[in-house]
Amino acid sequence: MENNSYNSLKDDQSFISMEALAGLLLMGASVLAMLAANSPLNEYYQGILQLPFSIQLGEYGIAKPLLLWINDGLMAVFFFMVGLELKRELLEGQLSKPANILLPALGAIGGMLVPATIYAAINWQDPIALKGWAIPAATDIAFALGILALLGPRVPLSLKIFLSSLAIIDDIGAILIIAFFYTAKISATALIIAAVCLVILYAVNKSGVESKSIYLSIGLVMWVALLKSGVHATLAGVLLAFFIPMTAKDGSSPAKDLEHDLHSAVAFFILPVFAFANAGLPLAGIGFEQLLHPVPLGIALGLFVGKQLGIFGLCWLAVKSGLAKLPQGMNLWALYGTACLCGVGFTMSLFVGSLAFEETGVNLLFDERLGIIFGSLLSGLLGFFVLRRSLPSPKLDESQLKASKA
Repeated sequence: MENNSYNSLKDDQSFISMEALAGLLLMGASVLAMLAANSPLNEYYQGILQLPFSIQLGEYGIAKPLLLWINDGLMAVFFFMVGLELKRELLEGQLSKPANILLPALGAIGGMLVPATIYAAINWQDPIALKGWAIPAATDIAFALGILALLGPRVPLSLKIFLSSLAIIDDIGAILIIAFFYTAKISATALIIAAVCLVILYAVNKSGVESKSIYLSIGLVMWVALLKSGVHATLAGVLLAFFIPMTAKDGSSPAKDLEHDLHSAVAFFILPVFAFANAGLPLAGIGFEQLLHPVPLGIALGLFVGKQLGIFGLCWLAVKSGLAKLPQGMNLWALYGTACLCGVGFTMSLFVGSLAFEETGVNLLFDERLGIIFGSLLSGLLGFFVLRRSLPSPKLDESQLKASKA
């Protein structure tokens, strides 16, 4: 039992270290996108994103610009890995223990409801703008852990695990929101094909098939069907993940192996590419008038104010009422700083924003990315400084003290 706990701790530390590094890479990709969009390179930047790519098989084909291949294709791989992580956490990880779920679950619920309510209250009169209500409800775990990495060893592992658990539950909420609220016109034929794929995946899983290539092949067909159905294609990744066997007959884990194989590609390629493709906001002519437009304002306030109120408020009530306990090594100030960090909704917020407004058919007078970047920036800065002040500096041992004096 102790050995399992030790291995779990090592897995948590490895995951958090990789996510933190991925967060720093995301920051770099975002900065490069902003530089490209606000320089003479913007023409080439936009031209690359709009390059048409098509795959044709007889009279059937898929034709999309590069930007949508990234958002619909590469992000399906990201959601596939998210699904694998969710399955592992629910069966074996932090979310398999009821005592570990309550506080981050309450935080995640408050962190989705309050930002969405703030946004909806500001944009209630505009049915087009109201489509973006879920944009500030998301948390970017990689970005948040990347900011935590800047604080070094003073951050307790319990805080990182709490933040990761909250973000995972937040991901479940985001997946459900995308599934139920962000669908285009539904194609019954394509949806039936996707449903048949789900039945086949269930049958294959129940029959004990362990070949990953069989599951991935069926998943690819389901992705194409969902792409054509009007239900967002990235959900194919999540659905597929839950049918991958957790344990094989030889004791290995196909699900864990796939998660391990995908993690580096997602963290160090797919998410930075997505950030580079979506974060290029031209700043020419942008001032307070644009920022105070109800859509960017609602997003910024949702991320910066709503996340703090929702997460810290519900968690504080749970702790004060005795319903839950703070993780060891955390105090209320650390909890507040963590709630602020959850206002960094960058990657998921950009993704939901693209779903909300890409097919409105209206010449929009706002850019939701302005609110996402501004709200995430304020949240990250406040969270960093609150945690820097509230967390104790790491104690140096005697040899380190002598070295520092020398």
